[in-house]
Amino acid sequence: MNPHEQLIEEFYAGFADNDADTMISCYHPEVIFKDPAFGVLHGSDVADMWQMLLQRGQGELSIEFSDIKADDVSGSAKCVAEYKYAGRNIQNVITSEFLFKEGLIVKHIDSYNLWKWSQQALGTQGLLLGWSLLLKNKIQRRAIVSLRKFQQINR
Repeated sequence: MNPHEQLIEEFYAGFADNDADTMISCYHPEVIFKDPAFGVLHGSDVADMWQMLLQRGQGELSIEFSDIKADDVSGSAKCVAEYKYAGRNIQNVITSEFLFKEGLIVKHIDSYNLWKWSQQALGTQGLLLGWSLLLKNKIQRRAIVSLRKFQQINR
């Protein structure tokens, strides 16, 4: 296993252990994160997002990761995250892509089916509108508002 594969494994092991500090230590200070729920985040917002998500999950999170691959420049992995959102059970199948700089993750892109996620998280509304840009934008706005509130409380 090369150093970048080990770094990705360390990141996901931290995730599985509900350890935001370990996850954050795998990131370069200039990190860019992107996913369907948050859109694009930079730097300390990425760290705050993970701290918020893990804190809200209260340890009720199951992470299984696999297919870790990496070279000197980029890497990838698969992850299945099981958790509760608004009292509903979620199983999110995620494909992640990474870019590295100075031995750390500088870009992290998570891809998953937002429609499938919204059906689980939002019920009928997600089923009917989860495919739409309107609902995607609403989900991203809510996610950012939650992050900003978390940051105000924890800074």
